[in-house]
Amino acid sequence: MKNTWIGSLFLILASSIWGGMYVVVKVVVAVIPPLELVWMRYLIALVALVIIGLVTRQNWRIQRRHFGIIIAISLIGYVISIVTQETGTMLSTAQMGAIITSTTPAFMVLFASLILKERLTLKKAISVSLATLGVITIVGIDDINMSSMLGGVSLTIAALTWALMSVLIKRVPSDYSQIVVTTYATFIAFIVLTPFVIPRLPQIALNDLMDPTIWGGLLYLGIISTSIAFLLWNRGLQMLNASSGGIFFFFQPVVGTLLGWAILGETISITFWTGSILILLGVLIVMIDRPEEPKHVFSQ
Repeated sequence: MKNTWIGSLFLILASSIWGGMYVVVKVVVAVIPPLELVWMRYLIALVALVIIGLVTRQNWRIQRRHFGIIIAISLIGYVISIVTQETGTMLSTAQMGAIITSTTPAFMVLFASLILKERLTLKKAISVSLATLGVITIVGIDDINMSSMLGGVSLTIAALTWALMSVLIKRVPSDYSQIVVTTYATFIAFIVLTPFVIPRLPQIALNDLMDPTIWGGLLYLGIISTSIAFLLWNRGLQMLNASSGGIFFFFQPVVGTLLGWAILGETISITFWTGSILILLGVLIVMIDRPEEPKHVFSQ
């Protein structure tokens, strides 16, 4: 019983951190463009992950034949997904970012069926349909401008690519430390983004970077939402049944929406809640139907 309560607390904290991440991105991205922001986030995360790995004495050895899948995980999840996620949040709202990316578990069902040959049941098909309808409701029906619509499309790409990455992770041998895999994938993404980011860094005003709010946001994104939340999430799943632990993912869109309303003054419309309910129903069906949640290196 004690492990259940502690594990639940870890999962709630991790999901809440990811929910707050969208509000932080919305604030920081006003000063630092999405591509540069992702690069800085990974630079900070790499320092934190290496320190954690050294303190916990991780085995850093990866067999050569497994580097291909780690590279794919990095490019699909850490580059495409995170860049489109933060671009979408910049173009839309923090609450839309939290809600649309919460479709990830439902989309994972489709990729698991195509890549891992898992059986696509009626419940899984319904869940994907509900999640898709929810996204269409938020992006295409709500009274939003073109920027928010493009942001919604970008966020949907982020959810799809993160789902694909999450399924690919199942091909990584389970005896590898997730801290080590995360560190390598983050390093690869950092190297890939560097040539695109370095020429653009001088365009960022140094005075803006000196703002404590911006520095605090960068540290939150790099250390807390990328490193600490990952450790909390995986430790929580170790203490609970994986399928039960997945339910706590719902704290992400709830916290993201409430913080977007409370801190950024974002409005919460009826159509937004209608789409959100459809998405959450679809994801909930997935969680109930699936016997085991796939492993995550870290979630958005």
